[in-house]
Amino acid sequence: MCYSAQIKADYRRFVRTFGARIDLQEFMRLYWEREQGRAVTIPKAVDAMFSDPQTEDERRIHEMIGRFNALRTVKLEEELFQQRARLADAERALQSKTTKAATESKRIASNKIEAALRRLGDLRRLELMERDARIFPGNYAPVIVMERGERVVKPMRYQCRPNGKPASYDTKYPGLYNARRDNLEGFWKQLFGHSHAVMIASAFYENVKKARLEGQELQPGKKDETVVLEFRPRPEADMFVACLWSHWQEGNEPDLLSFAAITDEPPAEIAAVGHDRCIIPLRAENVDAWLNPAPDNLSALYDLLDDRERPYYEHRLAA
Repeated sequence: MCYSAQIKADYRRFVRTFGARIDLQEFMRLYWEREQGRAVTIPKAVDAMFSDPQTEDERRIHEMIGRFNALRTVKLEEELFQQRARLADAERALQSKTTKAATESKRIASNKIEAALRRLGDLRRLELMERDARIFPGNYAPVIVMERGERVVKPMRYQCRPNGKPASYDTKYPGLYNARRDNLEGFWKQLFGHSHAVMIASAFYENVKKARLEGQELQPGKKDETVVLEFRPRPEADMFVACLWSHWQEGNEPDLLSFAAITDEPPAEIAAVGHDRCIIPLRAENVDAWLNPAPDNLSALYDLLDDRERPYYEHRLAA
């Protein structure tokens, strides 16, 4: 289902290599809404697209990112202070008498201190790490669409909410980051043949059962574990992932750009380790045809999905 993906978020590369224009107005709107308190999760790698601003709009985005990170830093430092005080109180209580309440309080405080320190470290860290470009459902990522014959990069949420559907679809149908190929003319008929996009990714992640992965038979009464696998194409290459997208509008609610990755039956090496879906990486020469769909010729679109890249997907346990 493409539970998670390792995206490409390189501003200059989008422009230079993929011939795409960055929709700075959409990025500015998104960052402004985040600054106003809207629940928006943007990976650090996307923020880094604006680390070297060259235009006035880029500088405004860079400043909004700086203000947001400064506010997050203050909140995390306050959380750290509170949890360290809670930990000290719990340790003092435990010195005189071991109680369940004090033991639990110590455990919770220790975990929250560790989490706050990790988040602070991520905020202050300048160099990017692989996990900074990893998206999960609900996160925002740059995707390529076509506007008036031009490739354009827009920020979109990785969980599609089709226009005309209520906002409650986000919780009612949490799996709408996955557009199954066998349902493109069913649930997705409003978008298939009309609103196509491409996400550029270098890897994707899936949940699988540990027993299936290890080729073992689960013993009666024993509960199976779930592990996360990372899949990378070999030879290593960028994947132009076929997607559908929607521009959701309703009354005075903020506009929402969102997308879903199309998935299909998996190749043998993915099925062998216990997963039943796989993203569809388009051939580079087919990207423009995919981004310019003809709604009266759906068979041609299916042909593009069939004429996909078919790399071998090497897997490993995700970090």
